[in-house]
Amino acid sequence: MIPFNKPHMTGRELHYIAASHAKGHLAGDGEFTKKCHAWFEARLGTKKALLTHSCTAALEMAAMLCDISVGDEVIMPSYTFVSTANAFVLRGGVPVFVDIREDNLNIDENLIEEAITERTRAIVAVHYAGIACEMDRIMEIAERHGLVVIEDAAQALLSTYKGRFLGSIGHIGCLSFHETKNIISGEGGAILINDERFVERAEIIREKGTNRSQFFRGQVDKYTWVDIGSSYLPSELIGAFLYAQLEEGDEIIDRRRQICSIYERELSVLQNAGYCRLPGREEEGIRGNGHMYYLILKDLETRTELILHLKKEGILSVFHYVPLHDSPAGRKYARAHGKMNVTEDLSERLVRLPLYHDLEDGEVLKIAEAVKQFFGK
Repeated sequence: MIPFNKPHMTGRELHYIAASHAKGHLAGDGEFTKKCHAWFEARLGTKKALLTHSCTAALEMAAMLCDISVGDEVIMPSYTFVSTANAFVLRGGVPVFVDIREDNLNIDENLIEEAITERTRAIVAVHYAGIACEMDRIMEIAERHGLVVIEDAAQALLSTYKGRFLGSIGHIGCLSFHETKNIISGEGGAILINDERFVERAEIIREKGTNRSQFFRGQVDKYTWVDIGSSYLPSELIGAFLYAQLEEGDEIIDRRRQICSIYERELSVLQNAGYCRLPGREEEGIRGNGHMYYLILKDLETRTELILHLKKEGILSVFHYVPLHDSPAGRKYARAHGKMNVTEDLSERLVRLPLYHDLEDGEVLKIAEAVKQFFGK
């Protein structure tokens, strides 16, 4: 069986974990966690990077930094993971869903402004499959209306938009290192603070609402409870594992891009014949990170049959999100602005093919051949 995903190990993860143990520091913010922070700040150009125990935690911190309270509205796509919405619902906020673009499945920037009301506080730009939303337009809308832009860049580490790394463009960025992502730590995430006004408070919220970080830097003579917050620090073992991955981050991304190129080369014949649609080609100034390769099929029935066919061939493929606006909690806690035609249509026709660092070229060709055989029937 060719699995849908297989977590990649660089070979140094366990060594760094053992080194953390030898130093006697297993709790948060040890040497390797600080190295990770420095890597993100230097490479991505963010003002402050802080590891969290998940991207969900980073999103929850973002909601606190925005002071989301009961009735406040946050604009976002419905075609996203539940954490994107849940982080704001936990603060009493109301996710306002708008439709996505047909070409890249990102939020349709042309629908955002009409969804803004006097209760709107933020816009969440989810970079689906590691391909950038139209950030210039989103930032321009946010500036005119005094809104905070949060980048849900869970799938987008080292993807770029006009020369800038995703997660570093909005006021706040959120990353994921879940085992299904390109660069991993099993579970884990990070919050990127790009707006100076949020830096100090982000540290406090992450440290259970205390000024503990300032205390350890000698800025206060004792630390105490000063704000809301929670325990969002990951273990130092997570930081050690992650740093081993970051050291080879470019190689990992390059390999995934190579796999996507093979899929593109082998399956373009199907798109040319009208059997399916491949991911849209990257536009000028936009470069993805090889996070995902998907097909848009004719209908739900075809997708179901293809997944079963590939399984019989020893290949595991999957579909993706059930749109949040159509979920029980989505109907209870959120609302959709306008019709969600593109979201509803594409979510039923999308299938994801296996993609991971250690997938060999021969296996990619086998998968592509099995897909072509299905349509050849």
